[in-house]
Amino acid sequence: MKAEDLLDMTEDQLRAKVDELKESLFRMRFRLSLGNTDVVKEVRIQRKDLARVKTALRQRQLAAAGN
Repeated sequence: MKAEDLLDMTEDQLRAKVDELKESLFRMRFRLSLGNTDVVKEVRIQRKDLARVKTALRQRQLAAAGN
């Protein structure tokens, strides 16, 4: 996911994306604990996507508070 894609999303869509990514990461961590090493790279990608979405949400909050 690119940061440019996040600009087109509403706040509700971003919050839904955060929930979706958290759930996905939970399931991947569970699979890692069972010994499935195929998801290691995917976990890294999901964590970065989650950070991007949270950053976009925070930027919108700060922009709204500044106005």
